[in-house]
Amino acid sequence: MEEMRQIAYTTVLRACGFASLAIFCVLIAMSFVPRSAFQAGGFLSLLMTLVLVLKAREARTKDHRRTEMWLYLPKESRPPQAVAQRMVSTVMRETYLLFARWSAIVSIVMWSIALFFSAVETLV
Repeated sequence: MEEMRQIAYTTVLRACGFASLAIFCVLIAMSFVPRSAFQAGGFLSLLMTLVLVLKAREARTKDHRRTEMWLYLPKESRPPQAVAQRMVSTVMRETYLLFARWSAIVSIVMWSIALFFSAVETLV
């Protein structure tokens, strides 16, 4: 079970890493207006949170044999077919929700920074 969690963590981390790279590129492209950059980053992070929550919801019904985690799991470590669907869907759902929580925190931080820049602009 622990090996399944580790593989699930790795696959979701990689996907979130690519999404975070795209968000970072948007932040860099808009860096000349910091408030707008952090608003965009907050929105895109919130969008990533929504996608992760939807993936967590989908994990319950998705065929376990069609998941990336199942493909990376060595054949000798795979659980019996009788319990595999429940185990894989539970591990994937927990992993998606963990990353959704982290993405939501990043979104809140970015929105807070955007609010700070907005307050500073009104003072100046």
